[in-house]
Amino acid sequence: MSFWRKQVIDFALDQETLRHVEEQRAFIAREPANPRGYHNLAQLYRIQSRQEEALGLLLESVRLDASYADAHVALAEIYAVRDDAPAAWRHARQAESQGNARAVEMLVRHGVKEPLNPV
Repeated sequence: MSFWRKQVIDFALDQETLRHVEEQRAFIAREPANPRGYHNLAQLYRIQSRQEEALGLLLESVRLDASYADAHVALAEIYAVRDDAPAAWRHARQAESQGNARAVEMLVRHGVKEPLNPV
C-alpha cells in the first residue's frame, strides 16, 4: 500500500468516520427512542468491521420501530453474509412490507433460497 493511501487517505477517512460515530452517539443520547440513530451508528460500525455491535444496534432500531425498513434491509444483509437465510429473508420481507424491496432483490440476485417455512 502506498504512503499516500495508508498515511494520508486512510487516516483521513478513519478520522471522518470517528467524527460521524461521535455525532450518532450524541444523537442517540439526545433521542434514545429514535431508531435512526441506532441504524446510522450501525452502518458506521459496519464500515469499521464491528459487525456484532452493528447487529445489536440494528436489532435495537427495529425493536424501537418494527416498520423501519432501512434497518431491516441492513439486517438482511448481515444475516445473508452470516449464511442465516431464514433471518435474512425474515428481515427482507419485513422491509418489503414497508415498501423497500432492496433486500429481497439482493437475496434473489445472489441465489439465497427462501425457506419454505419461515421462522
